[in-house]
Amino acid sequence: MTTPAPATPAATEPARHKVVVIGSGFGGLFATQALKRADCDVTMISKTTMHLFQPLLYQVATGILSSGEIAPATREILRRQRNAQVLLGEVTDIDLQARTVTSMAAPGPLVTPYDSLIVAAGAGQSYFGNDHFAEFAPGMKTVDDALELRGRIFGSFELAERSTDPVERERFLTFVVIGAGPTGVEMAGQIVELCQRALRKDFRRIDTTQARVVLLDAAPAVLGAFGPKLSEDARGILEGIGVEVLLGAKVVGLDADGVTYETPEGVRGFVPAACKIWAAGVAASPLAALLAERSGAEVDRAGRILVQPDLTVPGHPEVFVVGDMAALDDLPGVAQVAIQGGRHAAATIRARLRGQPEPGPFRYHDKGSMATITRFSAVAKVQRVETAGFLAWLLWLAVHLVYIVGFKKRLTTLLHWAVSFLGRTRSERTTTPQQVVARNRLRADRDAPPVWPGAVGERPDVRVEDGGTERPRPTAA
Repeated sequence: MTTPAPATPAATEPARHKVVVIGSGFGGLFATQALKRADCDVTMISKTTMHLFQPLLYQVATGILSSGEIAPATREILRRQRNAQVLLGEVTDIDLQARTVTSMAAPGPLVTPYDSLIVAAGAGQSYFGNDHFAEFAPGMKTVDDALELRGRIFGSFELAERSTDPVERERFLTFVVIGAGPTGVEMAGQIVELCQRALRKDFRRIDTTQARVVLLDAAPAVLGAFGPKLSEDARGILEGIGVEVLLGAKVVGLDADGVTYETPEGVRGFVPAACKIWAAGVAASPLAALLAERSGAEVDRAGRILVQPDLTVPGHPEVFVVGDMAALDDLPGVAQVAIQGGRHAAATIRARLRGQPEPGPFRYHDKGSMATITRFSAVAKVQRVETAGFLAWLLWLAVHLVYIVGFKKRLTTLLHWAVSFLGRTRSERTTTPQQVVARNRLRADRDAPPVWPGAVGERPDVRVEDGGTERPRPTAA
């Protein structure tokens, strides 16, 4: 009788390459999508559940669009990408030696291992060391910011309507926008649209067309990055629709009553205003400083980490930093830099997995800059072509429609634009006191992790995620 030969043990398949992407903005989303057909598993970790089209936040604040139209659920966008998963959490630690990312969300921290890491956590509002200004002048970086500003803007008209004091009423009808970059210019223009068109016939005791809109900046020009011609064009359009433009005016005080500014000559002025909007200055995510500390890299004045030409962190070729967190060749903090950077990082990872030559240094292709000022009027700079007015507005319209994610979102956005720009109404005017009051409570507790329903009372044990499974972290006896 022949004894059968012992079975040969089956060869163990190598573990798939793990890519962790931090952030669900332009850089993180486009990097994840670019890895759709790569031989790897992608885990996106984000402190929000949405992909935010940040350039249109001012339209949420002024009642043109709903937040859902510019912030679709990230899970919905990636639901057909089989090699990608999304985890909610705010990243609190990156261990470059162990190659793990720790994120926090109730009920506790979660540790996720990686082989390649793409950090695209973006930037937040900078108040240049005066963080207490945020209580009275929200920024324009998140959906929460936009909804709070919507409550403040429309609430100012309501309070003016019920006021019997002419001085107080004037304060309620004065809006100060701090920062003359694209966001500030667009916000100032849309507030004028509200006053002159959308709300003109809605009130009985106030005349909204008499409202005062002030655009204030310490810089010497409006839209300075657009060049002198478009800067002057933009200023002319703004002043033509009634915006007061104060340049060379540095904010030195800001409270519930108004804004105190100072000129280069040392002359101080005060604008009494109930509603203030902060659109000046950005600061990179604190993760940039954390990465710099762990890797020995440097950061610039805006807190961005100085990366290698291929967008990797010095000494760590497996870690990429893209978008507003990365400092390289004075690249601007715009969506296209993040999109192209995310795709470049993904292309490098794909090349490594296939054993092919890497794409090398990141090359940014400038597709132009544009800002809308009011309906049918914008400024645009595309390579050597500079234009202002209706043609620029059409170009702005087309470009922004292209980059809104999803056909349904594009369609509803276009319909809302038609209602707002061709008509006189704003379809998204719902506000609640919670939008304003709750934000200040959250700011007071800004170091607390996000709290979600069902998390109360659960154990805050650290859990380790590995290949999609979670287990309690071992503890000492």
